[in-house]
Amino acid sequence: MRTFKEPARETWNALCQRPELELDYLDSSVKNIMTRVRKSGDYALKEFAWQFDKVRLNALEVTSTEIEVAVKATPANLAQAIQTAHTNILKFHRAQEVPLLSIETMPGVICQRKSVPIEKIGIYIPGGSAPLFSTVLMLGVPAKLAGCQEIILCTPPTENGTINPVILFAANLVGITKIYKVGGAQAIAAMAYGTESIASVYKVFGPGNQYVTKAKQLIAMEGIAIDMPAGPSEVLVFADETANPDFIAADLLSQAEHGADSQVVLVSTSEAIFPKVAMEIDRQLDFLPRKDIAQESLKNSLFTSFEDIDTAFEFINTYAPEHLIINAKKAHSLTDKVRNAGSVFVGAFTPEAAGDYASGTNHTLPTNGFAKAYSGVSLSSFQKHITIQEISNEGLQRLGPAVEIMAEAENLLGHKNAITVRLQTLKK
Repeated sequence: MRTFKEPARETWNALCQRPELELDYLDSSVKNIMTRVRKSGDYALKEFAWQFDKVRLNALEVTSTEIEVAVKATPANLAQAIQTAHTNILKFHRAQEVPLLSIETMPGVICQRKSVPIEKIGIYIPGGSAPLFSTVLMLGVPAKLAGCQEIILCTPPTENGTINPVILFAANLVGITKIYKVGGAQAIAAMAYGTESIASVYKVFGPGNQYVTKAKQLIAMEGIAIDMPAGPSEVLVFADETANPDFIAADLLSQAEHGADSQVVLVSTSEAIFPKVAMEIDRQLDFLPRKDIAQESLKNSLFTSFEDIDTAFEFINTYAPEHLIINAKKAHSLTDKVRNAGSVFVGAFTPEAAGDYASGTNHTLPTNGFAKAYSGVSLSSFQKHITIQEISNEGLQRLGPAVEIMAEAENLLGHKNAITVRLQTLKK
């Protein structure tokens, strides 16, 4: 763990750089995968299933029978926990619904803005050692609320050709029925370009490894929308001298176990807390099944102290964390200092893990400093907004002369004439 005391401002940008795994030929490998899917469709997807997932698939789509079996196989206590999360996520996202906006900007000139669903969306859910069934809720709930007509879900199969049953349970709970056994960059390509089995979509959502992230970046360059630029997960904890080191260590480790390229950061106004947190991290590590992954992540961890709380938050805003935990006295008042963060967790008893699963907020958030300009996924992420205007005779008579003058000043006389011919008609 790297420790810094009052780092100079000119070093902040370097300190805020995220770690990256060195993957040789990442760009060319992903481009090759996507080209093969575009050209060969389902055949390429089945080839990649054998190459990457070690399974030979006869069909890509999950059957209704497979879903029924998965629902029955989900333990009752886990099913209840997922239903609790579903209720909270639904409640929070339903509150984000915006009614039709309508305003008369001047007499006879009505301007409106309405929200409409994106018709076709794709959701990617990572599988492997950490199948993110919680992300099914985070993306499926607002997609359904928004009214998206077609929802495609792709997730990698196991070596026996099945999908993690809890992923299928969550999808069934949300109401997603078009589920496909496709993982990695090839899944992103399938949803972007379409294949014989998988329909193309207008926007792709979901987290993934660097291959998935690169594929999403490439389709975005081709005009297919994605939820946001995103990379490995991260958390920054701000703590003062009152914070419990046990809590801090647990929060840092909960994020470190995501992946070797995840980053955890501790910023404090109490340098004395660092050795206590480090000791507690060592103790809690032994209880983690993903200990080796967490240890790799911790090599990139950052402990930084500042005497002045305002300077500390200036550094935090420069880092722009995906998750920000404020574990300090009068924690809520410190949220006023936050300008750049994906999601904020306030107080000693608000761990980031709560937001990851069940508090109700969305856990699909901007990483790698993109919180400076991007928001996390919300109901509006699954919508587009259309403006409408209607002008009466009186309205055009009031507004028209201003438009004529402006159009002529820009030398766009066709625009001016579109107003003039109408005003002349009204004078007759």
